[in-house]
Amino acid sequence: MRRIDPTEFRIAHRGTSREINRQIALNLVRTRQPISRAELARLMGVRRGAISRLVQDLLDARQIFEGEKGDSKRGRKPQYLFLETRQRCVVAVDISASHTLVQVSDLLGQPLLAQLEIATPVEAAEMVPKLAECITDLLANKDVVGECLGIGVSICGLVDIAGGKLLRAPTLGWVDVSLRDPLQDATGLPVVVENNVKASVLAQLWAVRSTAADGPVVFVNASEGVGVGIALDGQLVRGARNGAGEFGHVPLDMDGPTCGCGLRGCWETYVSVGATVARYLGTSASWPEASRPSTTVAEIVARARAGDAHARDVLETTGAYLGRGLSIVIKAVQPVRIYMSGEITEGWEFVLPSLRRVLRELTLVPEDADTEIVVVPLTDQPCLRGAAALVTSPAFAAPVVA
Repeated sequence: MRRIDPTEFRIAHRGTSREINRQIALNLVRTRQPISRAELARLMGVRRGAISRLVQDLLDARQIFEGEKGDSKRGRKPQYLFLETRQRCVVAVDISASHTLVQVSDLLGQPLLAQLEIATPVEAAEMVPKLAECITDLLANKDVVGECLGIGVSICGLVDIAGGKLLRAPTLGWVDVSLRDPLQDATGLPVVVENNVKASVLAQLWAVRSTAADGPVVFVNASEGVGVGIALDGQLVRGARNGAGEFGHVPLDMDGPTCGCGLRGCWETYVSVGATVARYLGTSASWPEASRPSTTVAEIVARARAGDAHARDVLETTGAYLGRGLSIVIKAVQPVRIYMSGEITEGWEFVLPSLRRVLRELTLVPEDADTEIVVVPLTDQPCLRGAAALVTSPAFAAPVVA
């Protein structure tokens, strides 16, 4: 049950039910378009007159539009409704240690232009001017992108949501960097900044036509670092200071390799790209070089598939360490589904068996060892999709009522 907070609440008013129903109708259009008024009325279990008023509200707010008419065996042809994405866009930005991606997409997260990739500068002060220049160039083609509603920025590290600041990013080596305000000043557009895996969870929650999981879900990104995002009942789990889910910096071995955060033996020192490459090359995964390895995981995977026993052993070992960390996540959250992304998923056929073996050894009940794991391919760009969702998802969220 949800507790009513006596200090932070919103009183229900006469129009509250209509406001809620309007959001339900909007989300049905978003997930089922094209859809007719009659179909909306059937799905919501209300009369056509009530649907007509809700649809008119959404039309007046330019959130939906009427498209072509459908076929009908008798009576009037139905007028189909669509989410209004024409001539409206958002800019999605994903900042990682090695590179930064910039993408202009529609309100459903579909790309409108080819994405741009720039090298992430070593100095944090150079980031915003570079971004502003890229964004200005991309939005110059008004005939294609139309009106921009805002910029979503996903970044690896701890983020202060209220201040729009990056507090700390071990893989970047940045501390206390203001991103939102200077980027807003440089572009004249609203900006939302969020941790990359929290944004990725958001993308999965708001993915069009996705199969929603009924219960807690977790998103794990094993890349230059290891990030974990958690959603419970459709809400991001943030913690008191937006730092919940930092399992990548939970030590597996107090005498292990030094992590970029300053601790020893963190989970990400065993399963990150740098750790996997260092294991293959027989070198140490020292920072910051570990976040920018010369050999790629894709090359190791290709060698494993070509019969390189050492490459296969390395990937299996990474899978075992991945399982150790996931066993901690499962004990803390007990998710019904884990979304897995990052370079290590390219060799999933080598990683998964050892991962499952370790889960069977370390979880408390067999059901936890069999937790569903869904691979999100790198080609899906989950961090970019999440960055876009930072701007678009509030329009589809349920109204807050005490």
